[in-house]
Amino acid sequence: MKKLLSVIALTLLLPFAAQAKFEQGKHYEVISEQKTAKPEVKEYFSFYCGGCNAFEPVAQSIAKKLPEGTEFKKVHVDFIRAASPELQNALVRAYLVAKSQGKGDQVASAIFNQIHRNRAPFSNENEIRSLVLIHDVDADTYDKAMKSFSVRGAANQMKKDQDELSAKRILTGVPMLVVNGKYKINNAALDSRNYEKEMQELINFLLQKDA
Repeated sequence: MKKLLSVIALTLLLPFAAQAKFEQGKHYEVISEQKTAKPEVKEYFSFYCGGCNAFEPVAQSIAKKLPEGTEFKKVHVDFIRAASPELQNALVRAYLVAKSQGKGDQVASAIFNQIHRNRAPFSNENEIRSLVLIHDVDADTYDKAMKSFSVRGAANQMKKDQDELSAKRILTGVPMLVVNGKYKINNAALDSRNYEKEMQELINFLLQKDA
C-alpha cells in the first residue's frame, strides 16, 4: 500500500517537476496566443543544413515517441542557397511523395546522406527521382504524385509557413522546433550531454500545457 501511494505521489509531482525545470524565455518562447487545432510538433529544417543532418536521427526518434494523436511535421526551408529554389522544391515534393508511401524517414535520411556524407548534392530532378525509387517507391506512382495538386500544394504551404515566420523574425535558423504552433524551443538551452531525453521532456511538457 505504501509503495502504491509513493507511485501515485510521484506521478502527480512529475508535471510540477517539469514546470520547475523548463522556463519560458530560456527553454522556450511563446510565439503565438493561438494554438493549433490538433497537437503537433513542427520541425523547420533544410536538407542542406549540417545541423539538420546531425539532428535527423533525433527528430525521427522524437517523432516515434510522441503521445498518440500528436503529429510530427517536417517543414523544409529554402533560404540556405546551396541549390536553386526550384531544385529544393523538387526535393520537398519527393520527400512528401515518399512520406505518403510510408518511406518518409528512409528517403529523408538518404537525401541527407547524399548531400552530407557522400558530398554528392543533386544537380537535377532525375537524380532525386533515382534515389527515391531505390527505396521501393513505385515509379509510376512517384511520377504522378510529383505533379499532383496535393503534393504541390503541401510544398507551397511549407514555403508559406517559412515566409510567415521569417517575416516575424521567429524563424532565423534551422533546425527549429515549434510545438502546437505556439511554443518555439530554444535548442541551445538544452543539456548537450542529455539532449534527446531533455528535448523529449520539454516537448511533452509543452504539449501538456495546452492539453
